[in-house]
Amino acid sequence: MPIYMDRHEIPNDLKAEHVAQMHQEDLKVQHLFGCKGMTYWCDEKRRTAFCLIEAPNKEAIQEMHNHAHGDLPHSIIEVNESLVESFLGRMEDPVDQNGEAVQVINEPAYRVIMVIEISNYLDRVEADQYSLFIQKFHNSASKTIAKFNGSVVRNNNNNYLVSFESVSDAVHCALKMQFKFKYVTPKGSFMKRKLDLALTVGMPVTDNTGLFQEGISLATRMCEILRFPLVISSEVKTMFENENRNAVIDKNTIRTLSPSEEKFITQMMDYTEAHWKNQSFNVATFSTALGYSKSQLYRKLKHLTGKSPNLFIREFRLHRALDLLHNQAGNISEIAYETGFNSPTYFSKCFYEKYGILPSKYLQQHTY
Repeated sequence: MPIYMDRHEIPNDLKAEHVAQMHQEDLKVQHLFGCKGMTYWCDEKRRTAFCLIEAPNKEAIQEMHNHAHGDLPHSIIEVNESLVESFLGRMEDPVDQNGEAVQVINEPAYRVIMVIEISNYLDRVEADQYSLFIQKFHNSASKTIAKFNGSVVRNNNNNYLVSFESVSDAVHCALKMQFKFKYVTPKGSFMKRKLDLALTVGMPVTDNTGLFQEGISLATRMCEILRFPLVISSEVKTMFENENRNAVIDKNTIRTLSPSEEKFITQMMDYTEAHWKNQSFNVATFSTALGYSKSQLYRKLKHLTGKSPNLFIREFRLHRALDLLHNQAGNISEIAYETGFNSPTYFSKCFYEKYGILPSKYLQQHTY
């Protein structure tokens, strides 16, 4: 049977003990609906609770909750068992030192999410090319993440997604990885090899998307498009300073986004990902859709990404074209038009300027 996680908003007058009782009421009637309540997380501070349930479908979960106590979830998503364990560390109710199930769980399900990317986009697409540099980086990264109690959710040769319970551990881990990176990078390749890190805070279920998807999406966008090597969300900064008695984040080392910048990045990327294939997608339509003048959009985008709107749009399309070429999803003309270029010749010119190789040559190298 599939496994689901739901989210409940807890009223101010409910405590962890009340949530524990609701969990017990679910367990009493779960068999009537073909469900199995596996465990839950209750966060009194943020007024949220998350239930992990094996069930035939979402409707069965709603019916079980309604019959047991009447508190219906605000959102339900299907989840992958290994991802839940990687992010949250358990799949069943915790036990005490005597091996007895803990009756009242007051344990937040919020996690600090770290996204790590190395090298340029071309090398990340060709992540199967395992080099000595990659091997050294993996060894260093694995040791550092473990030292700061991080849990690797997934990784490949050029990307990491890591979960932390402590924001202090996450920030210190990022700084240590930055420090050690120069020692695993071969001399003469600093221009090609780079390390980008981004930290956000997320909860497992926000709407009907995937597990921790909102936090993962923001962290990935921060890591991929911003010009800062280490960037954190405003919530990470606040939590870090609270955990460390108002210690101040070093602005010269860590770039903190403001809430308005986070909103801008989300709106900008949502629109870009929805319209990048359209040849009519240009700076004029971009600025109008986001509610800025052309000059305002230029200043905001240049400040955050180091790129003009024109260059940002073109490189976004080129990255998608590279993915299609790598996967041999069409010929050059087809891919050029599919990715929003109005001329295969212009597409080839832009591709060469960006990646240093003609798309025709790239296809030859990746035709097996």
